[in-house]
Amino acid sequence: MNKTELRLQYKNKRSLLTPSNIEDFSIAIANQLLPLPIWDKTYFHLFLSIEKQKEIDTSYILSILQGKDKEVVISKSNFETGELINYLLTDNTKIKVNPYGIPEPVDGIEIPNKKIEVVFIPLLAYDKQGNRIGYGKGFYDRFLASCNKNVIKIGLSFFPPEEKIEDVSIQDIALDFCVTPEKIIKF
Repeated sequence: MNKTELRLQYKNKRSLLTPSNIEDFSIAIANQLLPLPIWDKTYFHLFLSIEKQKEIDTSYILSILQGKDKEVVISKSNFETGELINYLLTDNTKIKVNPYGIPEPVDGIEIPNKKIEVVFIPLLAYDKQGNRIGYGKGFYDRFLASCNKNVIKIGLSFFPPEEKIEDVSIQDIALDFCVTPEKIIKF
């Protein structure tokens, strides 16, 4: 299937999830992260969940990162440039939900993309080659292209992979791992 078809299909699949499903799956995904070879790293980029899109609740991952004394980086979307501006999450960080329903930092200590070592990536669907489909604006592909080439890219999904996404482009950046409630998939 192509990206458009898969976006529609997976938005529909997500719409059928109950709050209880989302909570149980999100906790399972957070626990699946523990054996990954990432815990020697310091700077972790985490997306804050868009509740109305029924995304994975990343608050459980945030608790693990804070418990391990990691530096957590969150982003603010610049819809004019299509870029993510990344800020260190601190006790003083003010979070505001933007018009698209994305919780974002108002401002703070900006962190250069090259400093980020692990990125947890939102997605709608992905395939067995590690290609992902997001909402189609390219924010994460541009962001990942500007990170260090050794950055570890981890997709988070409620669902298993598709066989193949037909219309992958040269700008699409593949995942290193995808974590589901049941398992870790390494690409």
